[in-house]
Amino acid sequence: MEETTRHPLVVARLARGMTMEDLVSGIRAAATRRGLRSGTDEARVRKWQRGVEPNEESQIYIAEALGWPADIVRADDWPNWVPLTADGVVPLGPASFVPALREALRSAMDRRTFFTISGAALSALASDWALGPAAVLAQARDGKPIGEDFVAYLESSTRHLASLPTEQRQHTAMLLDAHLSTVTELLEHGRYAPALGLRLHTLAASLSQTVAWHRFDLGRHTHASQNWIAGLHNAHAAGDHDMGAGLLSDLAYQAAWRGDHTTAASILHHALTRAQHPAARCLLQLRLARTLAAHDGRNERRAVLGALAAAERHLSDAGGDRPAWCAWVSEADLAVDTGQALVDLGDLGRAHRLITEGESLLTPARDKTRGVFLAYRAATYLDLKEPEPAAAAATESLHLARRIGAPRCVQLVDNLLPRFQRYQDAQGVAELLQLAAA
Repeated sequence: MEETTRHPLVVARLARGMTMEDLVSGIRAAATRRGLRSGTDEARVRKWQRGVEPNEESQIYIAEALGWPADIVRADDWPNWVPLTADGVVPLGPASFVPALREALRSAMDRRTFFTISGAALSALASDWALGPAAVLAQARDGKPIGEDFVAYLESSTRHLASLPTEQRQHTAMLLDAHLSTVTELLEHGRYAPALGLRLHTLAASLSQTVAWHRFDLGRHTHASQNWIAGLHNAHAAGDHDMGAGLLSDLAYQAAWRGDHTTAASILHHALTRAQHPAARCLLQLRLARTLAAHDGRNERRAVLGALAAAERHLSDAGGDRPAWCAWVSEADLAVDTGQALVDLGDLGRAHRLITEGESLLTPARDKTRGVFLAYRAATYLDLKEPEPAAAAATESLHLARRIGAPRCVQLVDNLLPRFQRYQDAQGVAELLQLAAA
C-alpha cells in the first residue's frame, strides 16, 4: 500500500483533487475525443500504480485526464514525466523530499514550460516552512545498502565542481544534474542509517541550490524555482534551518529579479523567522532592503535603512566559520547591495561610491558577481548622466559575461542599452552598441 500511495500517478491525481473515478473518466473521455474507446477501469489504474507500464496511447490519455497537453508524454520514461503538482509546488510533508526532487528533475527533462509558479504559492510554502513542525529524520529503507565511501565521493566531487573557476562552471551543468539524479535515487531506493540519510539530504539541498542558479542564469525560471523548492524540502528534512532560509532567500531574489517585490518581501520575512547564523541573516537582510527599496523606496525608507543596518551588524558578527552556501557573503556584497538600495532611495552620489567600492573588493573567483556589479555601476553612472564611464563599465561587464557564459549578466547590460541611445556621440557608447549587436 505504501508503494502505491507513493507512485507519481497517485501523487499527481491527489494534487489535482481527483478521485480514482475522476481519473478513469478523464482517460475514457480522452479516448472518446479521438473517436476511440478505452477499456481503462480502476483495476487497471491500480496495476499501473503497482509498476505495470501503460502503453504510449494510455499515457497520452493519462496526461490529458490530468490536464496536461499530450506532447508532455515521454513514453519511454514512465512514470518520471508525470507532473506531481497542480501549481508547481510540492507541499512540505514528512516524506516530501523525494517528490520535490522528482518534480525538479521532471521539469529539467521537459524544456517547455506549461505553468509559472505563482507568488501566492511560493509565499504559502514559505509560511508553511516558517510555522512547520520539526524536521523529520531520514530513516533506513528497504533497498540496496549505500556505502559511506560512495556518499563521501559524491560530496567531494560536488564541492570540487562548485569550487571551479567561474569560467569553468558553465561546463558543469550536466555533471551536476547527474549527481542530483543519483542522490535522488539513493534517497528513494537506498538503504541507509539516519546519519547517512542526513548527509544525503544536505547534499541534495546543496546540489539543488547550485543547479537552480544554473537554471536561473539561463532564464529558465520555472526550472530554477523547482530546484530551489526541492532544496528547501531536503534542508527541512535535514533540520538545517539556515540553509532552508537561504533557499527561500534565493526564491525571493528570483521574485525580485522578475519585479514581484511583494512576493519577495513576504518570503524573506518568513525566512528571517528561523535563520540563525549571522552570515545567513546578513544575506536575508540585504535582500530584504533591496526589494523594499525597489518596491516603494519613498514609503519604505525607514525599513530599508533598518535592514541595511541589521545586515552590517550581522556581517561583523559572522566570523570565518560560515555555512558553505553563504560563505561568500562579504564587505563587497554589503557595499554594492547598500548602494543599489540607495539608488532607489535617491541617494545617487553615495550609492555610486559604494557600488564602485564593492566591485573593487571582489576576488577573481567571483567574476559572475563582478559582471553583475559592473552593470550596476554602469546604471548608476547613467543616473548621474555620465555616459562615458557608464559605457566603459557596461562594455567590461558584457565582455566578462560572454567569456564566462553568464546570460543573466548579458541581459542586465542589454536592459541598459536604450538608455545609451541618447548619448551615441559620447566616447565608448557607439562601440558598446556595436558590441552588443554582434
